Order: sequence, then structure tokens, then C-alpha cells
Amino acid sequence: MFVRINSVGLFGMNSYGVGVEASVDNGMVRFDLVGLPDAAVSESRDRVRSAIKNSGFLFPASRYTVNLTPADIKKEGPIYDLPILVSILIATRQLHCDVSDSAFIGELSLDGKVNKINGALPMVIKAQELGVKKIYIPVENASECCIVKGIDIYPVDNVKKLHAHLSGKEQLEKVTDSHYSEYTDILEYIPDFADVKGQFQVKRALEIAAAGGHNVLMIGPPGSGKSMLAKRLPSILPDMTFQESLDVTKIYSIAGILPENVSLIKSRPFRSPHHTISTAGLSGGGRIPRPGEISLAHHGVLFLDELPEFSRMSMETMRQPIEDGKITISRVSGTLTYPSEIMLVCAMNPCPCGYYGHPTKQCTCAKGAPAKYLAKVSGPLLDRMDIHIEVPQVDFKKLSSEEKGESSADIKQRVNKARDIQIERFSGTTVTCNAKMTPELTRIHCRLDDACKAMLEKCFEALDLSARAYDKILRVARTIADLDSSESIRLEHITEAVQYRSLDRKFWRSE
Repeated sequence: MFVRINSVGLFGMNSYGVGVEASVDNGMVRFDLVGLPDAAVSESRDRVRSAIKNSGFLFPASRYTVNLTPADIKKEGPIYDLPILVSILIATRQLHCDVSDSAFIGELSLDGKVNKINGALPMVIKAQELGVKKIYIPVENASECCIVKGIDIYPVDNVKKLHAHLSGKEQLEKVTDSHYSEYTDILEYIPDFADVKGQFQVKRALEIAAAGGHNVLMIGPPGSGKSMLAKRLPSILPDMTFQESLDVTKIYSIAGILPENVSLIKSRPFRSPHHTISTAGLSGGGRIPRPGEISLAHHGVLFLDELPEFSRMSMETMRQPIEDGKITISRVSGTLTYPSEIMLVCAMNPCPCGYYGHPTKQCTCAKGAPAKYLAKVSGPLLDRMDIHIEVPQVDFKKLSSEEKGESSADIKQRVNKARDIQIERFSGTTVTCNAKMTPELTRIHCRLDDACKAMLEKCFEALDLSARAYDKILRVARTIADLDSSESIRLEHITEAVQYRSLDRKFWRSE
């Protein structure tokens, strides 16, 4: 008997329809699984056989042939266990039902339990786009999939309950809004800017960066508060749109790190990998690459502390994703593209000992060491940092002050207001913030009067800036103007934006 069951596959961020075809015939007892299965899929034969027997059903001595279509795409993972089992139960006439409008995904335990899988959300979305009316998923994936509308989603705990449901004996409960849960507790764990003593210029720079999605490089001696300030950045990041939340949730679902019982991630990611991370860990790796830290920080912040300590290859890996908002990884199994619209925040010391240019402590590095230390970070990567800001040592008077600084909530109000202006400005395009403006949009929305042009020309020549740095200054100035609720970019906006390039490479060459 021949049976065809609908399922869904996943390759990187892309999902596709899969047909699970089963044929049970008389002849030599064997179980063939074809259709370019990987090792995990091939092992489904043993899991399915045991799950059928241990759930109280029969596995007759016959010849079983299971084909996964389309046959030219490599199938990966244990997600096809459940549709293979259903196809065999129907083919052996132990289950009588019409599942032509349904799809199945799920991994099986040997006792018939249906286990959680990675990437359920994008697969359910694809099933809905393909016109599937019902989809059966592991019960542990119910929360993340409940936000998908236009399809009936049935969480399955074990094979027995699924058989009873499909036979019409006992109905499974559909996923409803009661399964919905937002991941919004980030502000409960992120410290507040109100606790920061001094550092007013740095806090101003981070506010501008958060409002416009700009990349930031903080440079200062050990103990000046670079990491402390970066860890407070999530508390002032603008609220995510629904589409941004959905994009982030899909990536975390694919990576298998979606928090338990969470339907939608509403807080922007903040990823802080250690400098010993491999290039594959940063960009994404594996035979069929999984999302790396760059993609896990999509629509959020990637914080690299002690930037020069990262390997040269790891740092250079970030150049293309920062510029393009996506990272493409090529392997023998295929080429995958993951989104990476990130806000890159980096921190570093000015020299190996950390005290070059310190007002009270003497630098103990050899002559030329600060320049060599900076040379670990390539010029093109530094050029992609919109804001360079010096983080000075805080004096005792400010540290011992009882005065509270401005709270993160107050700063975030201004950031949200500025970001709303940008969302309205770029309505109808894929751009959501000033930092991601294309050259054409930069020309349209960053027009300067004669006084601003004259000022920028002097700065351009004095600092020997590149064409990319010129665009960065314009975009930062546009964000400063948005924070000031100004339709046009004024001279003070340009002046402040230029100040955030004053720590360019020439700073270290002046020794």
C-alpha cells in the first residue's frame, strides 16, 4: 500500500515542503529510507520501529520503502520521525484517516514520546504559506508556534494520543492564545544608567548609538567603565516592531536556544562572546551551518570586549555582515544566508598596558606599542565604526557622589521618539534606522546648508577621513537631529557628530 504524508524541511533560514512517501510490500523484510537523508534521518528507521512497537502497535514483517521528496535536497535532523511513523501506520492499515490537508513534524523517543525540535516556528510558517490546514508538532514547541495564524496547530505528546486523535476517539487541544508568552523580562536583569557616575559624554554617545543603530568603539584605560556601560545599553534600546521580534524568534528557534515557554522575543538581543571564540562560532558553523553570534545578535547588539584580543580572522569576518546586514556561508552541502542587522559595540584599551594617554598613570609600553596594538584592528573595520568615544577614568569626587544620574527609562523615551521618526521616514523601505541608510537615502535625508558643508570640509581634510567615514558622520548627525526633533541637520549636529571621529587612527600616531 502506498501513502503520502506532508511535512516541512529546514535549510538555514529557508523552509520547504517535504513529501513523506511510504510503500509497504510483500517480499524480503527490510526498511529502506531514500531521498538524500543524512545520518540523523537514516536513524529514523530504528526510532520509528521501536516507537511503533512500544506504543502498542504492530510492525509487520514486510518490505518498507520510505522516500522523502524532493529527492535532490539533503534532509537533515530527526524532524521526519513523526510523519514517517504516521505513513507506516496508515500503510499497514492500523490508522484510517484522511491527512491530505495536514502536515507532521517531530522527533520520536523509543517509547513513542514526541520530543522538541529546533526550527519549528519557520517550518509552521512555511506550512501555512503552502496552504496546509493542520499541522502536528511536539508539545514543547507549542508556545513558539502559537503566533502563526491561519493554520490549526496541534501539539502532540506521544504516538498513542496522536493515533486516538486521528482515529476520532479523543481530540487533541489546538494551540490557542493561552500558549502565548512574551520574553520581555530583559529590563529586570539589565542594570540602569542611573547608577553610572560621571561619563556624561559616553552616555550621550550611547544614546545616539541606540537611537540610530550606530556602531560604537569605546576606548579607555582598565576600570574606566567600558564593559559596565555596554551592559547597560540594552536598557535604552528602542522597542522592537512585531516583524523584528518575529525575525529574532525564528533565528533563536533554528538555533535551539529559544527560552522555554516563550512565543515571541520582545527584547533586543545582547550577545557578548569571549575573545577566544572561533570564526565559525562568530559567523555560524557546522556541516550545515547554524546561526553564529553575529546572527544571534540580529536586530540587537553584538558586544566585543577587548577587541584587539579577538583573532584577526574573526574580526575580518564581521566586515561584510556589518555593511550588508547579512552573512553568507558556503559549505559543500550548500550556501546559506543568515540575517545580521546588528549594532556592533566594541571596547578596547589604548595600549597593551592600558594607560597610554592617562592623565595620572604612566604608560609602561615600549615605544610604538600603542600603534602596534591598534594595528591588530584593521583600518577597514575601524572605518565601519560610526562612533569612536574615549572613556576616561572617573575621579573620586564623582565616584563618591550620592547624586543619581538620568535613568534608563528617561533615556529610552528619547530613543523611542527618535526611532519612531526614522521608522516613519523610511516607511515603504527595508531600512528601519539611520545607520542602515543607503547612499541614496543618505543624500535625500542628510542635506546640509553651506555652513555645515564648510565645517565638514575642514574636518574631512584635517582628520584625513575616508568616504565611508564621511557618510558615517552624516548619518550620526541625522540621528542627533532626530533626538533634537529637528527636520534639518544644523551646524551643532555636524559638530557633535565629527567629535565622535576624533579618536581615529591618527590619535595613536601622535606619540
